[in-house]
Amino acid sequence: MADGRWRRRARPQTLLPLHAGSAPNAVSCWYCDFKIYAFNGALFSLGRRYSRFLKIWFTMGAAFSFVILVGVSVMLLWDFIDAFNLPHGTSGVNGILGSWLFGTFSLLPGLSISIMDVGSIIVSTLLSVGLHEFGHAIAATSEGVHIEYIAVFLAILVPGALVAFNLQYLQSLPHSAVLRIYGAGIWHNVTFCAACLMTLISLPIILHPFFLHGEGAFVLGVPKASPFYGYLSPYDVIVAIDGLKIKNPHEWISLMSEVDSQMLTEPFEIKDTKKFQVLNHRKGYCVPNTWIEGSSNFDSCHNELTAFVRMPCFNSSLIFLSGEKNKSEDRYCLIAREVVKLKKCWNGWKLNGTNEPSCACSVDETCMTPVQIPGMSWVEVTYSSLYSPDCLEYKRHSSMYSEKFDFGSTSCEGTFVYIGNTLSAAHSVHLSAYQPQWASTILIAHLPNMLEKILSHCFHMSASLALVNSLPVYFLDGESVLETILCYFTFLSGRRRRKILHFCLVGGTILSFISFSRVVYFVLVVH
Repeated sequence: MADGRWRRRARPQTLLPLHAGSAPNAVSCWYCDFKIYAFNGALFSLGRRYSRFLKIWFTMGAAFSFVILVGVSVMLLWDFIDAFNLPHGTSGVNGILGSWLFGTFSLLPGLSISIMDVGSIIVSTLLSVGLHEFGHAIAATSEGVHIEYIAVFLAILVPGALVAFNLQYLQSLPHSAVLRIYGAGIWHNVTFCAACLMTLISLPIILHPFFLHGEGAFVLGVPKASPFYGYLSPYDVIVAIDGLKIKNPHEWISLMSEVDSQMLTEPFEIKDTKKFQVLNHRKGYCVPNTWIEGSSNFDSCHNELTAFVRMPCFNSSLIFLSGEKNKSEDRYCLIAREVVKLKKCWNGWKLNGTNEPSCACSVDETCMTPVQIPGMSWVEVTYSSLYSPDCLEYKRHSSMYSEKFDFGSTSCEGTFVYIGNTLSAAHSVHLSAYQPQWASTILIAHLPNMLEKILSHCFHMSASLALVNSLPVYFLDGESVLETILCYFTFLSGRRRRKILHFCLVGGTILSFISFSRVVYFVLVVH
């Protein structure tokens, strides 16, 4: 992170760029750095060439750095007050600053992080820090200040970077120029956040020539530990859950979470209409009466048979038994893989969008629902194997002839039923909202997901870097920005300004430590 005070407390340097041997790399028990001098000339030339434009650009940054300094200080106070207003037993992280920092800490590597996640976090961190220091460097050169060096340091195992420039020349500049230099790093991080957000929003348009967006949840991988392993394969597309079409992985998680919230927690018996709403989430199939007459009728179903019960199509004198309370004469053992191909009934499928039971079966059919085991959910997943050999053959023929092929007769589309904890199962599959338009682009199927991760991580890392450096804390840009702003209060003596500065810095450092401690505790211990 950029550090104004590290630069300013160093001994005054010359106005000319230093040679590599002029200031050796510092090494101690708690601090070491590596100084870079190769970019001094190029940065000074660039800054002086576009000086007029850069001064306008960084004037906006100076104004924004003042606004964000005030905003972050208010958030620190709010988080501090909020820490003492939590109800007894609450351990959550509330407040704007705490919530944002918690969201950023959540991006840090966990036990199940992938190589792609590690790579995107490293790349986003390097880009954010690099742009931050580039802002300081180019702002300084636009004001005629020579760069001493750029350093990468490690202080008590905390990595960072800084730009060193001449202190004496800096003190001779107007306060507005100094503020532009110190606020440049924060300003560059904020504009980088805006660029990442706009690119992330525009990504479907940018990738449209090669990828479709919002046409289903594209499967990138199915780990062996996933309950869907063997049912879903890489490059399949999940198109529907319980007959309801989905467009992206977010809808997949949302619907599976909704199914999970509707599962039974214990066997129950309904004998009146008070608990009738529980039945509205049941999923039924229109089973031919001939199947029911020829079905097994035992206490338990064996092999490939699954227990089903009748669903009543009236709401008076309602009697419905579930779990162990079911009588054997009300239970029918049917072949589930055949039943799921039949017409659907009842409201668990959301076919009619109302809270009334849907009994759309004909007179020679009966609405049957699987016996729901407490703690387990019954969910029907429909998928397409777009890149399977049969499906590719189907596409080839359909492009050669203007005939309508029976899509369902191929292996392009399939359906299976999952019984278990739907929410944990939903998170066990690696999905993307982008689907390759052609089989030839399947080799870069991970590219959109990788770009989304990098842009998302860059947004969070850069915003967090701007937020942290805006804090009124010792050794951060916020200290230098605050000190420069206080110089505008000419009615205050220098001694009084220094007292106000140290009071603000001590208070900001203590409040920041409390806020960070709460976030770290919640991430490592509670969450």
